Amino acid sequence: MPHIERLERNVAAEVLLRAGVLTARLGNLSGIKGSQESAKNLITKSSRIFAALSAVNKVAEGQTEIAGCYWREGGYDEARIILKDVLSQPTVENEIKAKATLRSAIVEWCSHHYTDALYILTEAARLFEEIENQTVKGSYHDALAGVLVNLAASEQREDYTDRAFVEYAAAAYHFEQAGHRHHLAAVINNLGFLYFQFGKYTEAHEQLGHARRILASLKDSGTIAQVDETRARVFLAEGKYGLAESASRSAVRTLEKGGRQSLLAEALTTHGAAQARLGYHERARFTLFRAAEIAHVSGALNTAGLAALALIEELSEHLTPDEMKAIYQKAYDWLVTSQHSQTLHRLLKAASRVLSACVDTRNESKPETVTRGTLRKAIHKYEKEIIRQALRDSEGSVTHAAGVLGVTHQSLIYLLQNRHRDLLLERKPAVPRKKSIIKKR
Repeated sequence: MPHIERLERNVAAEVLLRAGVLTARLGNLSGIKGSQESAKNLITKSSRIFAALSAVNKVAEGQTEIAGCYWREGGYDEARIILKDVLSQPTVENEIKAKATLRSAIVEWCSHHYTDALYILTEAARLFEEIENQTVKGSYHDALAGVLVNLAASEQREDYTDRAFVEYAAAAYHFEQAGHRHHLAAVINNLGFLYFQFGKYTEAHEQLGHARRILASLKDSGTIAQVDETRARVFLAEGKYGLAESASRSAVRTLEKGGRQSLLAEALTTHGAAQARLGYHERARFTLFRAAEIAHVSGALNTAGLAALALIEELSEHLTPDEMKAIYQKAYDWLVTSQHSQTLHRLLKAASRVLSACVDTRNESKPETVTRGTLRKAIHKYEKEIIRQALRDSEGSVTHAAGVLGVTHQSLIYLLQNRHRDLLLERKPAVPRKKSIIKKR
């Protein structure tokens, strides 16, 4: 706690604010447990003094930093509420408004609400052009690139991938102008992840190795852990399970010391998958259950759902049918609103696996109750519920729902008209195409 007794009130408030920001940033970099809570306490004391002095912009700046603390802890709902309040104030300066806008988009991105994040960033494009802060400009392009990468995967849009590479280049330029090597390393890490998603593992390792070397020179153990978790995913995809287990274990050990619970849950999920593929089934079970619990408690429901999915995908042969049903129900509740088509495909495959296990159990005990079409009917039931949710989330738009589900417009129309006719009421009325006014001779 800084000694502020003899300082002027505005100076004391500024010292508390800067101490809080440094505590949050350095605590995150070094993985210091409880650092975000300590930072929030310091910034809150600062904001109270600034509020008494009617320093509106300073209060808004402090609230934006507190939202950043909640985000690092995985408290996305709390961060969302605070940032919404900051952005609702008309007198806030542009640079503070830009930081709050950026963090709002990042919260939606981390919550896997990619369309919402893209809308926030696109609407604020002019705001980021007008400010002078090169670091904030670079962070804007970096976040925009990350959102485009995820939308490219969920909507199968190659143009989004091309735009993402351009945005990463812009981010690197602004960070170089600002002399911010840490953020530059983060961009290189993101490029490595992009190469990984497209199956270019050699290029991914090159970028991740470059990012790790920069971060090691900066002694940034927290971000090194994130790079190691990405490297572990690449190793898993390559079938190098021993290396994946080692890299993810290193990431978990570092992240356990910090306060970013959502990142810890992601690393635990990767670690659990590596353990399962090495045959350490009991360890994997414990690790994946822990990942789901940590993510759920911190409010990172999408991460919790992915951990639950990994339990079914990696350990289905070591779970009872009742356990699989309970785990799947949690995964469904947490992931059904996801905008990522790959996640929804995994959810459907997991449903099929759970139902197969349940049908096999019934077949052993009561063979007369299982008919030839039992499995197909059950799968269609889950398929129907996911399509229903996609239509509701898309406000009845078949085109948008098809994009969310990762299928073509015609495929979804076929399912609605043939397999799930009762869902036709969920869609918007089809708009007939106008006839051309040009007559063909």
